[in-house]
Amino acid sequence: MAESAPPSGVTVVSAPYLPGMRIERVLGMTWGTVVRARGIGYQVVAGLRSLAGGEIDEYTDMLNTARRHALERMQAHAAAMGANAVIGAAFDSSELGQNMSEVLAYGTAVVAVPEEAATSPVRLA
Repeated sequence: MAESAPPSGVTVVSAPYLPGMRIERVLGMTWGTVVRARGIGYQVVAGLRSLAGGEIDEYTDMLNTARRHALERMQAHAAAMGANAVIGAAFDSSELGQNMSEVLAYGTAVVAVPEEAATSPVRLA
């Protein structure tokens, strides 16, 4: 997952660290969830496309939109916790009933600060 920083200012990475930053405080789990219902239009178009095989663009677009909203909600939740970053971010999804999909974004909310430059053990006279 690429680094993402929306207007909330919360940076999100899938890595367990932030390059050039030091984790000062771990605030805990953060998440954002979205449940989308597939309308009858989606189902009809998807049914017709499934006959021919291949990708069903309408579902792909719907799930990508849901992932983006879940990510934004996670960032807002992390910001409300006082975090400026989320590490270890991931997505999960599940089906609810026959026509609903849940998308969950989750990670660890942290406060990160820039690393200080290492001091050299060599003295220059």
